[in-house]
Amino acid sequence: MRRSLLPPFISPVFVALAFAGCTATPTKPAPAVAALPAAATATATPVAESPAAPARDISAARAAFVRSTAQRFNIPAAEIEATLARAQIRESIIKAMSRPAEAKPWRDYRPIFIQPARIDGGRAFLEKNRAALQRAEDKYGVPKEIITAILGVETSYGGNKGSYLVIDALYTLAFAYPRSGNPEKAAYEDKREAFFRDELAQLFALGKEEGLDITQLKGSYAGAMGWGQFMPSSYRQYAVDGDGDGRRDLFNDLDDVFASVANYFASKGKWQRGGQVMLAAVRDPVAADFVNPGNAVTLDQTAAGLQALGYRSPEAVAAGAAQPATLITLEGRAGPEYWVVFNNFKAITTYNISRLYATAVYQLAEAIAGRGVAGA
Repeated sequence: MRRSLLPPFISPVFVALAFAGCTATPTKPAPAVAALPAAATATATPVAESPAAPARDISAARAAFVRSTAQRFNIPAAEIEATLARAQIRESIIKAMSRPAEAKPWRDYRPIFIQPARIDGGRAFLEKNRAALQRAEDKYGVPKEIITAILGVETSYGGNKGSYLVIDALYTLAFAYPRSGNPEKAAYEDKREAFFRDELAQLFALGKEEGLDITQLKGSYAGAMGWGQFMPSSYRQYAVDGDGDGRRDLFNDLDDVFASVANYFASKGKWQRGGQVMLAAVRDPVAADFVNPGNAVTLDQTAAGLQALGYRSPEAVAAGAAQPATLITLEGRAGPEYWVVFNNFKAITTYNISRLYATAVYQLAEAIAGRGVAGA
């Protein structure tokens, strides 16, 4: 999250699509963490491979990285060099990042996450951890079913936290980000590489602050880590100590995990306690198409204004006719679905900018809570 957890230019979901069963709450590790347990298979499972040769000379860029990171975070340059000496540029990571995101319509995307096994697993997980989830909800205002749904979508309730070495993932993408060879995309690809180079630096800072051996951490092929798949910068900025033990452990401590996800939404997403997320609308036959371009959700309408444009949602008007909102259109099984979305929907998109992702999280949360979703 990575910064939001994952920036707009990263593929929408870094999780396996297969459901992994609800896992028991792990015991807390000793304060000094030298290594973490291997996680379940990631979306793109790493295979045995030889390190890939970088496509270009990275020596100057790497030397500059060592100098800047040492100065920025007061870490000995020799220590950074020694750690980077253990990192490898991995072809499997380059290939995973090179694959274009699969653009699914909502009718195909929804069944991946809104399905019986994931719903039942979420209910069992919530019940098992109800007290800790309730504490996070009480403090930050984010419903426990939303926190649960995030973990269900990201890591199948902790069953699939990723199996790539984070140091390899970030080192690969920081210095060998895949290039298309298209001059028109060069600036965009430079920006992505710069993002991952900063995340690699943030990983060194995180290791120093939390006492982690960063050469042993495992996560996604993009370097997202733990139950909630936080990127290093988000871990540093938004992770909190949920149980007062003096540590912020997003790998093993569920109190910290729940509180950190909730804090992310409250701090980064400006979650509104008790606020609406999304409500179904009906389009009048004569209504003009509503254009809501781009990825980011811009709340530049109101429910009353949308109704005047021919997108009727009595529930949305009743919830607050004048509160900021907008309309999104999804390709459903029976045709277009129209939804009035509010601030808390936008808050979910700060975790992942995809509107499909945000909708899946909300509808999974509603299903876990035993509530139907009108229009779904």
